[in-house]
Amino acid sequence: MKIENIRNFCIIAHIDHGKSTLADRMLEATNTITSEDMKSQVLDDMDLERERGITIKSHPIQMEYRHTDNVDYILNLIDTPGHVDFTYEVSRSLAACEGALLLVDAAQGVEAQTVSNAYLALDADLEIIPVINKIDMPAADLESSVSQICELLGCSKDEVLLISAKNNINIQSVFDAIIKAIPCPKLSTIKETRALIFDSTFDQFRGVVPYVRVFDGSLKKGMTARYFANSSLGHEIAEVGILKMTKSPVEQLNAGDVGYIITNVKDVRQIKVGDTLTVKESKASHALPGYRPIKPMVFAGLYPVDTNDYENLRLSLQKLVLNDSALSFEPNTSIALGFGFRCGFLGPLHMEIVQERLEREFNMNLITTSPNVRYRVILRNGIKVTVDNPADMPDPMEIDKILEPYINAEVITPPEYIGVVMKLCIEKRGVYKSTSYLTPKKVQLLFQIPLGEVIYEFFEKLKSITRGYASFDYEFIEDRPGDLQKLDIRIATEPVDALSLIVHQSNAYKQGASLCRKLKEVIHRQQFEIPVQAAVGGKILARETVRAFRKNVTAKCYGGDISRKRKLLEKQKKGKKRMKQVGNVELPQEAFLAVLKIGED
Repeated sequence: MKIENIRNFCIIAHIDHGKSTLADRMLEATNTITSEDMKSQVLDDMDLERERGITIKSHPIQMEYRHTDNVDYILNLIDTPGHVDFTYEVSRSLAACEGALLLVDAAQGVEAQTVSNAYLALDADLEIIPVINKIDMPAADLESSVSQICELLGCSKDEVLLISAKNNINIQSVFDAIIKAIPCPKLSTIKETRALIFDSTFDQFRGVVPYVRVFDGSLKKGMTARYFANSSLGHEIAEVGILKMTKSPVEQLNAGDVGYIITNVKDVRQIKVGDTLTVKESKASHALPGYRPIKPMVFAGLYPVDTNDYENLRLSLQKLVLNDSALSFEPNTSIALGFGFRCGFLGPLHMEIVQERLEREFNMNLITTSPNVRYRVILRNGIKVTVDNPADMPDPMEIDKILEPYINAEVITPPEYIGVVMKLCIEKRGVYKSTSYLTPKKVQLLFQIPLGEVIYEFFEKLKSITRGYASFDYEFIEDRPGDLQKLDIRIATEPVDALSLIVHQSNAYKQGASLCRKLKEVIHRQQFEIPVQAAVGGKILARETVRAFRKNVTAKCYGGDISRKRKLLEKQKKGKKRMKQVGNVELPQEAFLAVLKIGED
């Protein structure tokens, strides 16, 4: 295929605006998939993706399309995830394309991630085709949606395509726009070989399978692959091919092509998404721009309920990392929970997805500790320490200052909810920045908020107070100093490291008291009294008591001197004291989940 007849594009949108459905219609229209094999969300191959209606992993696919001018084209669609946690995957997909379809739900209009993804596409210098989807819905507001997308992109109303992917309305106009508006890949004059790795999967028989977009030169079977981010790695390319519904081997991939290579490399950590692939036979001297390592933003401990399952959990995490290179983990030991792993995730949703996949795909029974972010601690002697586990926080007397990550938070909401949204953000220590009216019915609020404040139920609360109408997007900006301290939870006077939190001084009492109340409800009563305390250093901030089971030992004393009853009660009291000294308190999984619900009461 001539390079001028190739189109590389992606579909970007907010969650649930119809990306996967539009991809289904395009696959049907180009006969890439037969009607017998067709199913909803065909590119989403995980059960979780189908159940939640979201794309977790991007899926590239090649379509052969004969246009109305009787010219054959190759259309490489690189599908993208919609959630903010997977923004890095979206940016890599955009870097592999020349154009993007920006999809907007006619009933919802422009939302937070629509704006975020549009800016990503503009930064990548892509040709953007505005598309309004779901035009046949009863709640569709076409005039408002068109004006919002025109204001966002600065385009005219004539350029906006109006379609319904579900009912196959006006899908031909999408193909026409792709052929006319999206440029073909630039013809490279460089003989050196460079290809961008925009995604990867793992095949247990053939190793890591990178998905690549070739920018310069060509890739063939038998060449020796080299990498810029890992210069020590070199291997023979066992196979190259294109991505259809299944992987199809070809003789070579040329500049402008999107495809895969078979590496036989078994360690997924050696090949990094965003890296530049070259070959020994025509080695490039400079990498393609834009590569940066994936940095986890949210951390949590994963521990098996049965300590004998530790090795199974380790093997399960290793297998999961092979298909999810953004997940990181390292062994960790908790006094309360035993042996487990400290895992790093891209965000709260990513953490939820990983936990659910471990439980479903590997039958793991897990206890998950409360999520937290990474802090940078500067000690009085000038040493800088990175802390992603509250249990590792240095002694308060040694700390000079603690830096916490801040984000730019963007909330798009109807005007009637401005007050409650601002109240929520300010409660989360947000710094108000600006308000912009996108339309009379949509307002954009910008805040700078500590990341640690938004990983606890923030999104759920935002949806609740706005009846589901608000949308949220964020990006990391920098670390800033904060008045933070470690909040310890003591059960029966013993600190439980897995329940420790890093909190702001102004919220320490409120969060400590709330957590003690929650723990009192979920800790099972014993034969002895259990104190539940929240402490900062040696200072107790709050306390609740789980009352002991108590037998009525005075029931048989129906008369006589009061001293008989007192004697029996004193004897019982001594027995309870002995029990308390030797007794153990077993914490249920609900105790660790209670941390996620602090502040709800």
